[in-house]
Amino acid sequence: MSRLVDTAAAQLGTNIKPSTMRKWIQRGKLTRHGHDYHGRAIVDLDEIEQILTVKQPLE
Repeated sequence: MSRLVDTAAAQLGTNIKPSTMRKWIQRGKLTRHGHDYHGRAIVDLDEIEQILTVKQPLE
């Protein structure tokens, strides 16, 4: 089940800047699921968490 939110709400949940999410969308790393009435991209929190998990360095 996906958790779709706008980029502003996603920032609160993940501490990732909306500009970073927009860049990920442009690069094809993150899927845009439309936009809200303010024009902000709608993204899936689960997908962002998956990207962050992959980016974690191995110790």
